Amino acid sequence: MAERPVAIIAAEAPVRPRPTGFPPDLAAKLEGREKQPLGDVFGLRNFGVNLTRLAPGAASSMRHAHSLQDEFIYVLEGRPVLVTDAGETQLEAGMCAGFPAGTGDAHRLVNRTAGDVLVLEVGDRTPLDRVTYPEDDLVGEADEAGRFHYRRKDGTAI
Repeated sequence: MAERPVAIIAAEAPVRPRPTGFPPDLAAKLEGREKQPLGDVFGLRNFGVNLTRLAPGAASSMRHAHSLQDEFIYVLEGRPVLVTDAGETQLEAGMCAGFPAGTGDAHRLVNRTAGDVLVLEVGDRTPLDRVTYPEDDLVGEADEAGRFHYRRKDGTAI
């Protein structure tokens, strides 16, 4: 078994080498997003923790909603806009938001400022979750291990 650290400096964690599992036409929408999977460093299996940096103009994801997985974000730096079904909410450092599973309320963060945004993201890894993207031709389904597999809304594999 690989030895795991007791503690790290979060900003020095490795950046996720593959920015996204989305197809190229949709992955392009996330240019300027950089994730450092902090939970993976410690071998966490039941939930994920990411330190996510959004460059000016970048988005955290496409608007999405999970069927089974909860999500939570905490803004560390910057002023992102939270986009949900209810509209747009201006956030700032020190603010947080939670997204309970199964509500269907699709959400994402967008950085419309000239500086970077830094966010801590926490989400569980419930198997068999389904994620919908109401504005994009994409559906994600998690397998028994919690890994997502994507397809188009018509069922076409990606």
